[in-house]
Amino acid sequence: MHHFDWSGIPNALPTLWTGAVVTFKITLCAIVVGILWGTLIALMRLSGVKPLAWFAKGYVTVFRSIPLVMVLLWFFLIVPQVLQNVLGLSPDVDVRLASGLVAFSLFEAAYYSEIIRAGIQAIPRGQVNASFALGMSYGQAMRFVVLPQAFRAMVPLLLTQAIALFQDTSLVYVISLADFFRTATNIGDRDGTTVEMVLFAGAGYFVICLVASSFAKGLQRRVAR
Repeated sequence: MHHFDWSGIPNALPTLWTGAVVTFKITLCAIVVGILWGTLIALMRLSGVKPLAWFAKGYVTVFRSIPLVMVLLWFFLIVPQVLQNVLGLSPDVDVRLASGLVAFSLFEAAYYSEIIRAGIQAIPRGQVNASFALGMSYGQAMRFVVLPQAFRAMVPLLLTQAIALFQDTSLVYVISLADFFRTATNIGDRDGTTVEMVLFAGAGYFVICLVASSFAKGLQRRVAR
């Protein structure tokens, strides 16, 4: 029977916080870039320009058909070479964080774009026609009329996707990036407390996701009013 030893956790907290910062960086970057790029992808897919619509549809199809772990590995192999060739970085420079940020941002954009596209299509077409009647261009109608309403309705869904993204960040272990989960397991392997550290890390993810989920549900109730 395993005897739990939690005595090492207080001393491990500073190191665990360092890993948590990496997790938060990946999450926040992927949310911001994912929503911005996802919005453009959604607008391209809804546009009447066929090449743009085909590109957007192909982008979403590709990223939604490939496991995230595989995407992380691909970008881990590709991004370092690109940075070394374009920026002249030394092969010794650690670019694991950069590759993880790029992979998560581009991957999440495909999912955010579908949420945003659905939100845009939920806005009555009559509002777009009314914008045109007032002399607005397509871009102005989207910027000032459609997108503000769509994003207000989409906030709970976007936050829910962000929670799933936060959970998925633990997959960066495949590129040996020291995020919160990887740091916890490393400490556990070092101190012989792997079970305790994995349970503690799991509790950390649970608490953060529980708080975020409660916040999302509250927003959803407010939007529904």
